[in-house]
This record gives sequence, structure tokens and C-alpha cells, in this order.
Amino acid sequence: MAAAAPGAVPAAQAAADVPGAPGRRRSFRFGLGSLGPVGLVLAGGVSVQFGGALAVSLMPRAGALGVVTLRLIVAAVVLLAVCRPRLRGHSRADWGTVLAFGVAMGAMNGLFYQAVARIPLGPAVTLEVLGPLALSVLASRRAVNVIWAGLALAGVFLLGGGGFESLDPLGVAFALGAGAMWAAYIVFSARTGRRFPQADGLALAMAVAALLFLPLGIAESGTKLIDPVTLGLGAGVAMLSSVLPYTLELIALRRLPASTFAVLMSLEPALAAFAGFLVLHQALSATQALAIALVIGASMGAVRTQVGRGKAKGLDDAAQGGTAL
Repeated sequence: MAAAAPGAVPAAQAAADVPGAPGRRRSFRFGLGSLGPVGLVLAGGVSVQFGGALAVSLMPRAGALGVVTLRLIVAAVVLLAVCRPRLRGHSRADWGTVLAFGVAMGAMNGLFYQAVARIPLGPAVTLEVLGPLALSVLASRRAVNVIWAGLALAGVFLLGGGGFESLDPLGVAFALGAGAMWAAYIVFSARTGRRFPQADGLALAMAVAALLFLPLGIAESGTKLIDPVTLGLGAGVAMLSSVLPYTLELIALRRLPASTFAVLMSLEPALAAFAGFLVLHQALSATQALAIALVIGASMGAVRTQVGRGKAKGLDDAAQGGTAL
């Protein structure tokens, strides 16, 4: 689907690597890229879950839509200031991709925050992750990835207690909708990463999402959005839940297929449970621990499959090169 072949270098990234490119872009890429694509995804996952826990504590002050608005606006300002994206030299297809990315990003955030306003954080993340898991099955061309996705799905439902009947139906619907938008986010994040250098496309898409949500946030929260304490907490949510994870994931998607990335996203319920334990003092039951083990096992299997595929491809290329000589 949206993923480039493993090891392929997108044209936008190659353009950013040419001699004479701004030093800030080169150091930014090498500094984050040294973690490796899997490390980038995991670091982003940890950041976004702790940001989600902070957002839950902020909702009584600003409301769900107000928190989303603060998160997107602060993140857009930070990314635009840091990246200083170029507005010229892009095609209509480039701008269309950024627009779709921004809409998916805004909808994903808005739906998820509406969900956590009605149901607990853990079940909300558990339901939301079904979107990336579905993408993993649809995008994968290898039968083994279906197995990993199925194992992760079993862990996700186990983490949810085997059913969600006791939850607010509207909250469940919002969480499932957020999962669908998460899948769309994965697709358009990968496309944006190939069309724009570094995090330029992300900064522009974040600005689109912020502009879309600004009227909604003002309508719900009004002057509460400019309260100093609310602004400070909103800035923290923006950094933890938007700036860091989205940047890390966009860079990772340049070197990971969408199917592998989507299965890695199944770690989110486990990370949410960990954040809930540390921040909200929520203890883990034996069933939840088993569910986390299943999800982590599925993610490790997906990573091993991808690494093995990359090694096999490298050996094949070397063999072909030797024959040619």
C-alpha cells in the first residue's frame, strides 16, 4: 500500500542528503535515525501514552475538544518554527497528500479524546489499535504477518477483558473511529515522508489539523484555552503526544513497511497500561500481563520477520552482484 520497499531511499530524503544541504537538517536526521526504525517507533509509543495520561488530567479544565485544540496548535507552532518548511516547489499531489494527512491526524486526535472522555484510557487504546491491526492484514503480502496480527489481536482483546459490553457505546464508537483514522494516518504519513524532506510535511499537516480544530476548541472551551496553567499543560501534551511521536514515526516509516509498522502499533495498549500504572497508579492483573506478553510477542515476531527479510534480500543482492562479476 503506502510503504516503500525495505531499504529504499525516498526521493525526498535523498534530496535532503545531497552535499550542501542545511546542516540543521542533516544533524536532525542523523540524531534521530541513530535509534533505528524500531527504536523510533517504540520511543514514539512511550511518549504518546504518557502524553495521553497527562491529557486525561487536563480534560476537566479544558474539555476534550479544548485539549485537542491546544495539543494541535502548540505542536504546529513548534514544528513550523523548528522545520521552517518550504512552501514553494511542491506539486498539487504533494499538497493533496499533506491535506489528507492533516485531516486524518485531526480526526484521529478528536475521536480518540472524545473516547477517553467516556471510557478508560486502556480500553480506548485497545479498541483504537484495531485500526492499525486491520491495516497490517490488508497491507501485508506475506502470510506470516497475518499470524502476527492475529496474535496481537488476541492480546488486544484479552487486555480489554475479553469484551467491552460494560463500556459506553458512544465511547466505543469514538475509539473505533479513531482506529480507522489511525490507519489512514499511517498511510498518509508514509506518503508525506516520501514527498517532503525530513519533518516538513508533518509540520504542514499539523498546521492543517490545528486550523480545522480551532473553531471547535473555541466553541467548547472559550477563554479557558488561554489560562496559563491550561496552556502549560497543553504544551506538555503537545510535546509528548504530537511533536515527538509523530516526528519519530514519520522518520521510521521511511524504512519500515506499513504492515510491520502497524503491527508494532499493537504495543500501544501495553504502553498505555504501563503509563497508567506509573501516572494513574493502576495495577496490572495477571490477565493484563498475559495480554501484554502476547502483544509484545507479536510485535517482536513482526520485527524479526522484517529483519530476516532484509538480510535475505541483502544476501540475494550480493549473490547477484557476484554472478555479474
